[in-house]
Amino acid sequence: MVHRVGIIGLGTVGSRFVEQFNKHSAFDLIAAWDANPEACSLHKDSVRICSDADEVIAASDLVYIAVPPKHHHDYVLNCIAGDTAIFCEKPLGIDLVSSRELVNAVKQSGLPSGVNFVFSAAPGARELQRKVATGELGTLTRVDLRLHFSSWPRVWHEKAQWLRLRDQGGWIREVVSHFIFLVSRLLGPIHMESGDVYFEDGLDGILCEQIGLARFTSSSVPVTLAGTSHGAGPDVVDLTIQGTNTSARIWDWYQLQQVDGVRWVDLFESEREVLGGEAYTAQLDQLDRMMKGQNHTIATFAEALSVQECVEELLAS
Repeated sequence: MVHRVGIIGLGTVGSRFVEQFNKHSAFDLIAAWDANPEACSLHKDSVRICSDADEVIAASDLVYIAVPPKHHHDYVLNCIAGDTAIFCEKPLGIDLVSSRELVNAVKQSGLPSGVNFVFSAAPGARELQRKVATGELGTLTRVDLRLHFSSWPRVWHEKAQWLRLRDQGGWIREVVSHFIFLVSRLLGPIHMESGDVYFEDGLDGILCEQIGLARFTSSSVPVTLAGTSHGAGPDVVDLTIQGTNTSARIWDWYQLQQVDGVRWVDLFESEREVLGGEAYTAQLDQLDRMMKGQNHTIATFAEALSVQECVEELLAS
């Protein structure tokens, strides 16, 4: 079974999925649209460009919604009205009320639906889940997430300037959400114990966060966050899980390491770019299973809402 898929939104992430859907044998990318004519022009040789989002929905079995969060609500409801399956970017929306409405609407529709937390499909994330599930690390004692972005948005996101604004952007929504989702899959529901967020232009400004500090718990395991943006130096993405037998960490998004005595040892020989590509392939494998009604690992709308609730609680702290 090949699924006819359409894309609404051809920005940075939507463009990646043009390539990924075209490479995957389970999908036939038949339609796409973006409000920006320039973005459409860039992909006219890779996919049929439609006149509007409604045309994409009408043509497709499944629609990938890859627009900024403030537009998710309407497009999800339009997909439901068109009896079209939904694959939506996170977060679900810009406020919890509308996101809860989406969860209820999707549930009542009975349509195949999921949210794209693609990082959890990466080889390192999957192997980390296996190590936790089998008890290889021993009793877990702590989870630490350390982040730094020398600039925000990052260079490859420079056209998505909404990411620098507080109403729907910021690296806590964009990046920390991936790790909240992964930890919740590893350990269970995650709850915030304390948090502090500092904004570049003060509490009444419009710019997103510059510092985020928090302590969470998940299944009684403490989870800490220390994140910053702006400042010279390499970006840092480091999730470390400490255990009584050994410890493991994901760094630079896709590399997985484990403690061997007193040093970290790489568990994968592949380069970062290869591992990242494998994450997208694995995510689409699971999306295929979702469309077929089989067991899959794509995040549900309810799971995405739980992540959003945690993120918004931190941002309000």
